[in-house]
Amino acid sequence: MTPQPADQSGLPVGIGVGWRPEISGWVASQAGLAFCELIAEMIVPAGPPRGVAELREREIPMVPHGVGLSLGGVEPVDAARVTHLAACADALAAPLVSEHVAFVRAGDREAGHLLPVPRTREALDVLTANIRRTQAELDVPLALEPIAALFDWPDDELTEADFLTELLSRTDTLLLLDVANLYANARNRGRDPRAQLDRLPLDRVAYLHVAGGSAHDGLYHDTHTDPVPDAVLALLRELVTRLPGAAPVMLERDGHYPPAAALTAELAAVAGG
Repeated sequence: MTPQPADQSGLPVGIGVGWRPEISGWVASQAGLAFCELIAEMIVPAGPPRGVAELREREIPMVPHGVGLSLGGVEPVDAARVTHLAACADALAAPLVSEHVAFVRAGDREAGHLLPVPRTREALDVLTANIRRTQAELDVPLALEPIAALFDWPDDELTEADFLTELLSRTDTLLLLDVANLYANARNRGRDPRAQLDRLPLDRVAYLHVAGGSAHDGLYHDTHTDPVPDAVLALLRELVTRLPGAAPVMLERDGHYPPAAALTAELAAVAGG
């Protein structure tokens, strides 16, 4: 797990993990971590959590990962939220930040979930405007993550790959590719996830997410609370052979944390991908 020189994202190439307070001790015990990712909305820039400060002292790069900007919402992004994300990046000396191709609010209503945007020309215009507003305040690159979604909008005009390619081109952003999201979306639509790799803009990949999930009620759910299934690890192995260069890879966990030994084994499995 020795990190290698940084890729286009500014992150060292190696294995990372999503930092969460519940597993901060385990994260601190992992030698050779290339980077950590933190939920931006959990951070107070003026005083990062104690465990985060200790990782910074070890010069482990930190990536603020936003979940609340609502880049795909029809309203302009909230200026205070953008300022907070930029302040997180500055406080952590982050090489980049990331957010989702999604919306989370409409008007005064908060969904509490990442919701898919329709893949239309109009939605591209909305996303582009909100991303440019965000970039105007950031001093570091922005990577965009496509989400796992249980449905497609009936008025979609573009495939996900074409939609992403045009969005990244318009905004000069990087791609945070979640292998588990790719697997979930393909499986729930009866598609081969490996075939989807052929059309994605892999030359824009900043880093990769890997997370667990489970199937019930006929659908695969990207839970982040279950172990990473073998099928997702196999897709990761396929993906890394298709990338134009090596990319940082990160394990996500967001609850139902197993014992430390199981987490370490899961991290090793992801690193071996």
